Amino acid sequence: MKKRLWLSLALAYPMMLTGAAHAADANQPWLDAAQSPDARAEQLVKAMTLDEKIQTVFAYFSTEFAPKKFEAPKEGRPDSAGYVPGIARLGLPPQWQTDAGVGVATQAVSKKPYERTSLPAGLATAATWNPKLAFAGGAMIGSEARSTGFNVQLAGGVNLMRDPRNGRNFEYGGEDPLLAGVIVGEQIRGMQSNHIISTVKHYAFNDQETNRNHVNVHIDDKAGRMSDLLAFQFAIERGQPGSVMCAYNRVNGDYACENDYLLNQVLKQDWKYPGYVMSDWGATHSTIPAANRGLDQQSGHPFDKSDYFNGALKEAVTNRHVPMARLDDMVKRITRAMFANGLVEHPVTTPTSADAGIDFAAHAKVTQADAEEAIVLLKNHDNLLPLSSGVRSIAIIGGHADVGVLSGGGSAQVYPIGGSAVPNEGPTHFPGPIVYHRSSPMGELAKLTKAKITYNDGKDVAAAAKLAAGSDVVIVFGTQWLAESFDAEDLNLPNKQDALIDAVAKANSKTVVVLQTGGPVVMPWLNKVGAVLEAWYPGTSGGAAIARVLTGEVNPSGHLPATFPASVAQLPRPTIDGDSKTKDENIIEKVQTDYNIEGAAIGYKWFDLKNHKPLFPFGYGLSYTSFALGDLSAKPAEGGKGIEVSFSVRNTGKRDGKAVGQVYVSSAAGGWEAPKRLGGWDKLDVKAGASGKATVQIDPRLLGVYDSASKTWKIAAGEYIVTLAESAGAKPAATVKVKLDARTLDVNGR
Repeated sequence: MKKRLWLSLALAYPMMLTGAAHAADANQPWLDAAQSPDARAEQLVKAMTLDEKIQTVFAYFSTEFAPKKFEAPKEGRPDSAGYVPGIARLGLPPQWQTDAGVGVATQAVSKKPYERTSLPAGLATAATWNPKLAFAGGAMIGSEARSTGFNVQLAGGVNLMRDPRNGRNFEYGGEDPLLAGVIVGEQIRGMQSNHIISTVKHYAFNDQETNRNHVNVHIDDKAGRMSDLLAFQFAIERGQPGSVMCAYNRVNGDYACENDYLLNQVLKQDWKYPGYVMSDWGATHSTIPAANRGLDQQSGHPFDKSDYFNGALKEAVTNRHVPMARLDDMVKRITRAMFANGLVEHPVTTPTSADAGIDFAAHAKVTQADAEEAIVLLKNHDNLLPLSSGVRSIAIIGGHADVGVLSGGGSAQVYPIGGSAVPNEGPTHFPGPIVYHRSSPMGELAKLTKAKITYNDGKDVAAAAKLAAGSDVVIVFGTQWLAESFDAEDLNLPNKQDALIDAVAKANSKTVVVLQTGGPVVMPWLNKVGAVLEAWYPGTSGGAAIARVLTGEVNPSGHLPATFPASVAQLPRPTIDGDSKTKDENIIEKVQTDYNIEGAAIGYKWFDLKNHKPLFPFGYGLSYTSFALGDLSAKPAEGGKGIEVSFSVRNTGKRDGKAVGQVYVSSAAGGWEAPKRLGGWDKLDVKAGASGKATVQIDPRLLGVYDSASKTWKIAAGEYIVTLAESAGAKPAATVKVKLDARTLDVNGR
């Protein structure tokens, strides 16, 4: 940016940079916190000049960007995602934006990254099936964001897992709209409890990374409303995010960030969303179409081809190509979100130290609790786990388990205190490097067992097999690094790890495999190993969480938030559409993908519809104890608001544990996208020999079919089958029928 412009901005900031809140007076009524956010925003917009309005809808990248010779704004937080200048004379603070999918992230080019606490992957949090943990984790990273000087978090990924190879699946909430919407909504609610704005992203149908900047997704309105859009709808209702981030891809021809259907019709008109739409970094492609079709803020200049919402937008408004009323609406939505979330009354300040006074020990416990409940026990032959106290020798093989745990890459990357446990691994440029959090599973296991533990890196298969043969128990750590900007080639573990596990298991049948992956993988060695744990990317305290589950200090209670296919042949698209080797801009019109193949039948619904047998079904998860689900009852909820379900859970084993009772619903009349849908669940902590009671409310939208012509949800008259089960593929523990009258609900299920 030109120096004279930076100077003019800098002169406006002294009062804002003190962090002092402004008091309301007769000349500034918008600072009266007793008024509604809408009233305050409306009054503020009336007091703003055209230049101030333009300034508010245009966001800068806050990191040096050499390809375009861009200098980061001095008032921004160093090496962060974004910055929007404030307006000191009006009491409006700047917006300091940080990537924050699992914690406060830093741009990869930084030589001094923010060292912060990392939650487990978003997919791991979804695997807990525990909304309370999701809220606590969101509140934790929101707290660290505030302490670090940020008041806008680019977090809350709810894109459904249409393809298990998607490189960003680890950031999201799985394949079911209800589970993803509830878990991500709670994370957003937790983040915003710190008086900061959180986003929900990437809106919408951004379900692959291959050619993500231009791929044209074909999806019918009905199918979209009952799948990806329903997940966003649930997350927005639950979390009430201040902002929605629109995606890179195109949807039925138009880019998501200038898509009238997505932004104006669905989000703002149908759902009555009051917040603002910000673009993803590099996802803005125009000035007039983008503004008129619903984009409220261009983000991350200079990632786009032009500064569309700066001088060009001012000219478009002046010449009436974009109505002044539309610009006012853009600014009102942004400032309303700031008022609604307390950014004015609770200003952030510039940190005075690198650690920003954060209680890292307390936050490590928050992320560890999440990681422990996220770990899914997939196999446990002959009760190999938990490890017996009689085990004398343990071989630990691969995955850098001697020093740390893996994390996912890209813009969500959180850097650990002290730096990566494995330096200089992976790409030197974005989305790398590969980062390992400094929580050693081997070191933590050594604290909990008297067994002799020996490590082998697994690079020499013969040596690893020899060590395995001479050990009582073997623990192999299988890893799959995924990141923003690319998809996995297949569902196998990379770098010949399947062959390593196979050789080790042949040498010792008492082999435990601990997986750290960004999503589902196939397991050609499954029948040869004794036990399998899916630990995902487990975060800052992941090593401790893994060790505690292995030894039985913690009883595993995670359940899969996504189906694990037996092979890619079972997927709607065995080959990912697009060309990962060709630059997006060279094949813009050629990159198409058809989501109407499966429509709303994503994940377990597709497997039910096609009668495919997965490797592991959605909702699956074992325990060190046993549970009996029963006493199922269901009745129409009062006022026609769905179905009210109750059931009991009895712990029939000898260990305390947490059970996830899952309620699925089917229509006897048929006509749905798949035979059944997840209607609800409850996670209960039940002592050995004790019982617990759960009540679940099935949202009426999960009982109906969306009608595009009338924009309503139609519930057919007749019988509905309510099933209680331990997973989508399990034999029902109990089934009851409920008779419902025909009912038509509005677009929001009311």
